[in-house]
Amino acid sequence: MTLLKCISPIDGSIFAERPTLNMSQALECVDGARRAQIDWAKRPLQERIDLVMAGVAAVGAINDQIVPELAWMMGRPVRYGGEFGGFAERASHMAKIAHRSLANIEVSDDASFKRYIKRVPHGVVFVVAPWNYPYMTAINSVAPALIAGNAVVLKHATQTLLVGERMAEAFATAGVPSDVFQNVFLSHDTTNDLIASNAFDFVNFTGSVGGGAAMEKAAAGTFTGVGTELGGKDPGYVMEDADLDAAVDTLIDGAMFNAGQCCCGIERIYVHESLFDNFLAKAIETVKAYKLGNPLDRETTMGPMANVRFADEVRAQISEAIADGATAHIDSFAEDDGGAYLTPQILTNVTHDMRVMRDESFGPVVGIMPVSSDAEAIALMNDSEFGLTASLWTRDVERAMAVGDQIETGTVFMNRADYLDPSLCWTGCKNTGRGGGLSEIGYHNLTRPKSYHLKKVT
Repeated sequence: MTLLKCISPIDGSIFAERPTLNMSQALECVDGARRAQIDWAKRPLQERIDLVMAGVAAVGAINDQIVPELAWMMGRPVRYGGEFGGFAERASHMAKIAHRSLANIEVSDDASFKRYIKRVPHGVVFVVAPWNYPYMTAINSVAPALIAGNAVVLKHATQTLLVGERMAEAFATAGVPSDVFQNVFLSHDTTNDLIASNAFDFVNFTGSVGGGAAMEKAAAGTFTGVGTELGGKDPGYVMEDADLDAAVDTLIDGAMFNAGQCCCGIERIYVHESLFDNFLAKAIETVKAYKLGNPLDRETTMGPMANVRFADEVRAQISEAIADGATAHIDSFAEDDGGAYLTPQILTNVTHDMRVMRDESFGPVVGIMPVSSDAEAIALMNDSEFGLTASLWTRDVERAMAVGDQIETGTVFMNRADYLDPSLCWTGCKNTGRGGGLSEIGYHNLTRPKSYHLKKVT
């Protein structure tokens, strides 16, 4: 047995700890889920929808408890009120489109044949969720998987150890059978062994590239489907006709919110040379106004990073870039303790030879480069191993569409950034992973097609 410990970034204390299941105990949970899933899938679709939405509401009912827990576990300031708005929005949209998305595809029904394609649940879906937006990332898969008739086994990140427990308890109080939606605490080895033993019918993983590779390796030869959302290095491109103030406000917030720990956060910005100086000046002014501090303080606008080791990686990227000629524009904040509390930073004179413009930073740092043309910006945006989102700033929709068509990415934004629209497929390319969540396509990935070819006796 391993003891999982959530170390709070606020003060380095152990905020929560839970023992892991051994392989035998874990298999019992999966067996229970598999048995319960059969009856769950037989329930009318609207009944499943109603129960899932009741579970969502039950999570909302404990939001006052959840918000400070998130601050203790991963450092997000309480002033932002947690994640329930996005959590409910995503679940509500998937509930709204469920009947249409899961409807049979009717091919023909004539005197001789009835032919149709039905979407049926995989069975037991294993969801491995990350710590940075722990409720919203989990609900992306949990809600549609349950609505579609699957049982769900959720394993949450150690950094947000209590999130899965809170969700499972809330859904159970709302009437979702406890074996249909389970939270489990597992070691990496047991997780790999479960996947390798074909315990699950589908695996949905959000996390690091290394973690995704481990999931795919464990599933090799089992024919278990694996959906992944992994690393990112999302770019913003500010064209010469952009609304400069809006571009600065949105892109810098996209780079710095949640201490830069966002899956689709902005990590590099390319600005047309005619706007570069003004963009940089406004960006520096914005970042200097942030208040770094204890996330339990309502005056704090930026809390600590979730773990000291994450902050150490960002510091290393910044230090290496400065040593190679980059210019840092933000003096160290008084609250920067050399640990989890980290000064947000803007860098210029950066190049793609520097790790800060190439590797995922996942912290409050952004490099800004001037460009002279769309072609130059496109080449730089595509010069990355990742492809999650790209944010384009222009008043010309046709131009944005033309540039967007040339970017290797999962989502193209125009005049916005760092937002997940549940009506659109959340997906990526290259080392950001494969698969798609939310939207009608999310239901397609959480079910399998089953064809019916029925010959009538005449």
